[in-house]
Amino acid sequence: MFKIIAFEWRDVLDIALVSLLVYQAIQLLRNSRALAVLIGLCLLTLLYFVAGYLGLYTLSWLLQHVFTSLFILIVVIFQSDIRHALGRIGARRMFRGSVLQQSGVEEVIMACVEMARLRVGALIVIECGMRLGDIIKREGVQVDARLSSRLLMNIFYPKAPLHDGAVIVSEGRIMAAACILPLAVVEDQNFGTRHRAALGIAQESDAVALVVSEERGEISLAMKGEIFLALDAGTLRRELHEIF
Repeated sequence: MFKIIAFEWRDVLDIALVSLLVYQAIQLLRNSRALAVLIGLCLLTLLYFVAGYLGLYTLSWLLQHVFTSLFILIVVIFQSDIRHALGRIGARRMFRGSVLQQSGVEEVIMACVEMARLRVGALIVIECGMRLGDIIKREGVQVDARLSSRLLMNIFYPKAPLHDGAVIVSEGRIMAAACILPLAVVEDQNFGTRHRAALGIAQESDAVALVVSEERGEISLAMKGEIFLALDAGTLRRELHEIF
């Protein structure tokens, strides 16, 4: 006869919390280099058990010594991903969508489209769940002004004193300008400093970065560790409205 196992509310809560943690881990690792490394570690673990089963003592000894320092190895390999994950956990809006009014989205789009037409370079970072206050305090010039396309274009005017660097947009306001962002390491030699900075902030945080290329007059969008090049106005509008 089958044995009936008592199922209490604690079991439901336990399963729900574990499922939530696994889901968040998958979301953080999806489309990232960390996922490939994690798969490699899983394959090494499988190889360790296979070696033990087949009696391959040298291989088992080698893998066993690797796994004794596995915690340190994981911290070294995943240091940027761990920092990103902890930042998202500590963000106020981890489980909510990003906050930017429709009017603010349109102001950003109008500025990017016009600057692309005029071949004016720009880098606009829109804060989402993770706060970017450390970037603002480190190098940026505090602005704290209402978001508008005219102000964005004025900041990035080539002869303006604040045009070199990134603008940080938070809560529908332009919080700072001339901010220095972390640069991503890319193999594509065609990526300029603005594109590398946009990709770098998208890898380090959940922010959305927009780049206007002064050489090609194109608009690019960086988010979730990826960058999408040469977007037209319709695609840009659709992507931003979907995000915010």
